[in-house]
Amino acid sequence: MQRYFIYLAYNGKNYCGWQLQPNGISVQQMLEQSLGVLLQTPTPVTGAGRTDAGVHAQRMVAHFDTAVPDLDTVVLTERLNGILPQDIVIHRIVPVRQDAHARFDALSRTYRYFITYRKDPFGHELAYRLKKPLDVERMNEAARILFEYSDFTSFSKLHTDTKTNCCRILKAEWQQETDRLVFTIQADRFLRNMVRSIVGTLIETGNGKLSLEGFRAIIESKNRSQAGTSVPAHALFLTDIQYPETIFVNE
Repeated sequence: MQRYFIYLAYNGKNYCGWQLQPNGISVQQMLEQSLGVLLQTPTPVTGAGRTDAGVHAQRMVAHFDTAVPDLDTVVLTERLNGILPQDIVIHRIVPVRQDAHARFDALSRTYRYFITYRKDPFGHELAYRLKKPLDVERMNEAARILFEYSDFTSFSKLHTDTKTNCCRILKAEWQQETDRLVFTIQADRFLRNMVRSIVGTLIETGNGKLSLEGFRAIIESKNRSQAGTSVPAHALFLTDIQYPETIFVNE
């Protein structure tokens, strides 16, 4: 058996998220079905993590194993793109060490959240529209507070199966890009719903409803009910996942 990493992107609008679900179509399901057809055997895939329903990925990584000898990854990529729906695209497939793991070997993940103040008939499905401008400098001050903590229970979905709510934030920053506001956050791992609840709470600092001291108190409370409302999923993108070079074969 040879293990491969598969790099893909998808528009999450029509899916119940990345992970297999009993009552909805997931991206994982579509990928496993397509691989199974082309490799002529059931082929489970393991993703680098979960994205919730409606969340998009510009770069998701998953691994799969196959006994097919001398697999032509370029041809497989082309054939997968030929049968997958328009909203899922495979970028590349690369061989990795047999013990490489798409989830556990990831060094960091990066998400971006997009906010716009402009009514846009074409981009409204990919950005969260607000009518009143936010105080970007104040939101960046609040975002920098995140670096002082590691326990983010206050921003986690309740009753999850995670063993710890500790994460290491590597980047958290708001930037104005032409007519949209973009929040970029990078961490070694994320909790369920964490990014969307952080963004929702930072927005409350940007619209004057929450002080910087209040933001800090929310983190320290370790109580999800104290944090702001989660922002809509349609404006959130998984944009990057980093791995150590040592797990790749002939890269």
